Amino acid sequence: MKPRVHQILATLGYGDAIGNEVLGICRTLRAAGYESEIIVETADPRLEDLTVDYQEMVEAVGPDDLLIHHFSIGSRASRTAFALPARMALIYHNITPPEFFLGVHPQLVKQCYHGRRELTAYPGRVDLALGDSEFNRQELEALGFSPTGVLPVVPDFAHLDVPADPRVLDAYDDEWTNILFVGRLIPNKRPDDVIRFFHAYKTLYNPRARLILAGSYSGVEAYLAQLHMLVARLGVDDVEIVGQVTNAELTGLYDCADLFLCASEHEGFCVPLIESFYKRVPVLAYAATAVPSTMPTLAAWVVFTTVLIWWVSSSASRLGSFSSSFLGL
Repeated sequence: MKPRVHQILATLGYGDAIGNEVLGICRTLRAAGYESEIIVETADPRLEDLTVDYQEMVEAVGPDDLLIHHFSIGSRASRTAFALPARMALIYHNITPPEFFLGVHPQLVKQCYHGRRELTAYPGRVDLALGDSEFNRQELEALGFSPTGVLPVVPDFAHLDVPADPRVLDAYDDEWTNILFVGRLIPNKRPDDVIRFFHAYKTLYNPRARLILAGSYSGVEAYLAQLHMLVARLGVDDVEIVGQVTNAELTGLYDCADLFLCASEHEGFCVPLIESFYKRVPVLAYAATAVPSTMPTLAAWVVFTTVLIWWVSSSASRLGSFSSSFLGL
């Protein structure tokens, strides 16, 4: 009889990188004949039917079972998993340093702080510790985990193979240059710097350019207000903050994009970089944390190590003009 292999994590989000990976692993395990559940503390309402509450599994998990623990934030589910008798493998998706959320989201400050503290207790608890990037693996090794390895995020691109939302194509498929950022609108991802770079690019090189920021801002509305204030203070037009989008809308945004611009200062992997390449969109990204190891060395991928606005805007201009030939490959 095969052992049961369950996954446990703090929250199962809809449409995010960790959530998609968890669902993919679950499908693979079940297809291979393993009994497998997704154990969570919370879940997006659209995914709740696919999960089991962590409190219900306390008596159900035994020493012959295996837990795959996706670690990305402090949680009651994480603390419960530590005490369960099952063997455990840990997949580390990184924890954003809490200082990024000071003055923006007190709860995230607390969760990230406690998550990093909780992680230090796990080296003696797990049989294997995996990072989804070399950056994450090195962090695990520095904390005393052994053995360690890299299990890269392998996105299921099915969500980008759906027909594009015609409303998105109607709005953005024109003669303008579309610069796109996809990701949660939170401080560590520096959408404020993306706006500053876009302002310089539009002013110096291309007045017929627009910036599209697509990603959830739930819980960080105060930071969203700061972004709107920045746009107003710069006096830059054609900045569109569209929030969280459907798969059809996301497909349309990538189809219309001429450049993906990322200024994030902290990433554990950054799946949108890979999505951009899959959709044949050139990328300009800040070479911080896991970004250099995520991005292959290709002509249409440029990492920048300086945040000088003139340099980034100039690079955006060169890559933007390269877009049409890249898309024709």
